[in-house]
Amino acid sequence: MRRIYPAPLSRYAAALATLALLVLSGACANTPASAPAPSAPAGAGPAGAGPAGVGPAGVGAAVEQGSVPVEGGTIHYTRAGSGPPLLLLHGWPETSYGWHKTMPELANSYTVIALDLPGLGESSVPAGGYDKASTARRVHEAVQRLGYREIMILAHDLGGIVGFTYARDFPTEVTRLAVLESPLPGPTSDKLNQFTWHILFNSTPAPIPEQLIDDEDVPTYLGMFFEGSVSPADRELYYRAYADPTRRHAGYEYYRALRADAADIQRNGVSKRLAMPVLAVGASRSLGGLVAESYRPVANDVREASAPDSAHFIPEENPRFVIDCARLFFTPGHTGSTPPRPELAGCAG
Repeated sequence: MRRIYPAPLSRYAAALATLALLVLSGACANTPASAPAPSAPAGAGPAGAGPAGVGPAGVGAAVEQGSVPVEGGTIHYTRAGSGPPLLLLHGWPETSYGWHKTMPELANSYTVIALDLPGLGESSVPAGGYDKASTARRVHEAVQRLGYREIMILAHDLGGIVGFTYARDFPTEVTRLAVLESPLPGPTSDKLNQFTWHILFNSTPAPIPEQLIDDEDVPTYLGMFFEGSVSPADRELYYRAYADPTRRHAGYEYYRALRADAADIQRNGVSKRLAMPVLAVGASRSLGGLVAESYRPVANDVREASAPDSAHFIPEENPRFVIDCARLFFTPGHTGSTPPRPELAGCAG
C-alpha cells in the first residue's frame, strides 16, 4: 500500500518538541526548581523557543531549540542541561532525535547539544561539501556560534567520522571523543562491507539511489535497518524525516564522500594523530571490535568497549549503557576506580 508523508518537516518539528519535553522531564527530575536556565548566545534564539514552539517560557526554559547560521546554510540544535558541554552527533538514517533516550539523563551532568547534521533533520540542505572535513568545519562553526570552544563529543554512525575529523582538525578544542558503531573509512571498509550492502548502494553515483528509492519506498528501505532495534513509533518519525527527496539525497551524499574521507584520513593519519582519549564502542551484535581497530592507527589513546544486548542503534537499544558509559568516560572518577558493571570497564576514564 502506498504511504504518503505530507509536510515532513512540520511533523519532524513535532518530534523535536517531543524530544525537548523528554529532555525537560529528565533534566528536571534531579534539578532544583531554582536552577538557572542556560544562557542563549546572540543569534541562538531564546531558551525554550524554536520551530517546534517548545513550551511556555516558564516551562521550556531548560530546553532550547533553534538554528544557527553556518557556511552554506543553517544547523539546527537542541540544547539542555548544565555542566561541561557535550556535543551529540547522530548518524544515518536518523536525526538528532536518535538521542531522545539518553539526553534527559545526560543533561543532569552536562550541557548537551544535539545537532542535526547539515542536510538532515531540520538543518538546511547545503549544495555541496558532504565530505567529513567540510561537515566538521560547519559543525565547528555552529558550536562556536552557540558560545563554546572546548567541548567533548559523543557520536554515532556517520556522526562518528564527523566527530573524529572535528577532533583532528581542532585538537585543542576537543578534550575527549567517544564514537558508537562508527569505524573510520579506510583499511577496515572491506570488513564493514561484509556486514551490509547499503554503504555501496548509498555511495552509488546520483541519481541511481534517488530514483530507486522513491517516497513510498522509504519505510521499506529504512525499516530494514530499524527492524528489531527501533520502536515502530520512532521509525515513523525517521520515515517522515527522510520523506523529502532532498534529505535523502543529502544522506546519499555523505556516503558518496566516504572515498574522499578515507583518502583524507590516510593523508593526515600520521601527522595529525589524535592525542586526546578516544572511546571506541562497538555493539555486541554488530561491529564489535572493528570500531577500535579502525581508530588505533590514527589515535594515541584508544579505549575499547562493547555495548551488550545491542545491535547498531546503541543509543536506542541500550540507552542505559550509553548513559553510564558516557559518565564514566567523560567524567573520570565518576563512580570511583571500579566500574559498576563489567561491560563498563572499557569506559572508565
